[in-house]
Amino acid sequence: MKDQFVVPARFKTTSFVLLAIGLLTLLIGFFVFHGEHSTRFWAGLLQNVSFFMLVTLASTFFIGVTTLAHGGWQISFRRVPEAISMVVPVMAIITFVVLMAIVYGGQEHIYHWVNKEHVEHDRLLSWKSAFLNPTFFTVALVLTLGLWSFFTVKIRRMSLEEDTWTMTPDLSKKLVWRNTVWCAGFIVVFSLSVGSTTPWLWLMSIDAHWFSTMYSWYTFASTWVSGIAVIVLFVVYLKSKGYLPNVNEEHMHDLGKFLFAFSIFWTYLWFSQYMLIWYANMPEETVYFQPRVWGEFRPVFFLNLIVNFIVPLLFLMKRSVKRNYTALVFISVLIIVGHWVDFFQMVAPATSNNELHFPWFELGIGVGFVGLIMLLAGRQLTKAPLTPKNHPYLRESIIHHT
Repeated sequence: MKDQFVVPARFKTTSFVLLAIGLLTLLIGFFVFHGEHSTRFWAGLLQNVSFFMLVTLASTFFIGVTTLAHGGWQISFRRVPEAISMVVPVMAIITFVVLMAIVYGGQEHIYHWVNKEHVEHDRLLSWKSAFLNPTFFTVALVLTLGLWSFFTVKIRRMSLEEDTWTMTPDLSKKLVWRNTVWCAGFIVVFSLSVGSTTPWLWLMSIDAHWFSTMYSWYTFASTWVSGIAVIVLFVVYLKSKGYLPNVNEEHMHDLGKFLFAFSIFWTYLWFSQYMLIWYANMPEETVYFQPRVWGEFRPVFFLNLIVNFIVPLLFLMKRSVKRNYTALVFISVLIIVGHWVDFFQMVAPATSNNELHFPWFELGIGVGFVGLIMLLAGRQLTKAPLTPKNHPYLRESIIHHT
């Protein structure tokens, strides 16, 4: 069985080229967007680090929720989300550097609340100053990124340890219990961060006068379905190279159902947030949607809805599509690009004075992060067999049928 991944030269070259494009774009952007134009430089970095940080973290979440559910179907390709999740510590360092540069670099056009004098003369910001301040932001950032990285590395190491064990019934029970406990701890941290505070601090505080209690769940849904799409792309790629022989159409069908279901879930949150604000028609709430629905960002706003809802709905509705590898690759790429656009329209309007520019810089940085994920995840895939042979649920995964 072909079970030890070797990074193909073409894969490695592609990842380096994409990474080089990102670094070149970063260098050009540094010189083009300086002085009074530096806001776009940092806003583009903020959008991309937030998106790709949470997308890679979605792989850890995938492992966590399937473990807590005692699911066995995903064990045949579990090493794929494990490898992707190991990008989290690197992304955490990059995210920390970018956000600290914004907060302590005086980028008040992105985070208005970093200007103390402005906060003192703004009643609403002064009310929020207990948590919208550099000290609180820094402490929350260090704790969040640290805990994400810690649990990700711990879960990965436990999985690799299992390959060296000689399994017995008692040891199998111990393994399942240990995985359940650690994954439960991660889910608690994830819920209190991604499901609550992190999107408020990183993204919603860009529009500090606006607030939505659904924003964190909306952000989670966007990055979660994108994270599933990344897993699909890696699984299909490995299958095309002759790896993962135990992964079949049944597994791909289930991953396709995840893409379909959570595209609908994202739409439900999108509609709920928009409809409630539209129906109430309160100025302090509608201010967020005015430039997006009626301003220059109107095409981006509706493109976001079409790509992330209409297309997945119509495309993934048929059973045969969810079992077709080519179709899954197409829709996965579209979902990732679509939700990247979603993050673009979250960040850009408030940081560009509601002026829409062609996002060459933001796209270039995004391409660089794609190359980084390919490079790091590819290396992680080489460090262990692609099938966790000692996992108690492996047999269930092999004979999986929907």
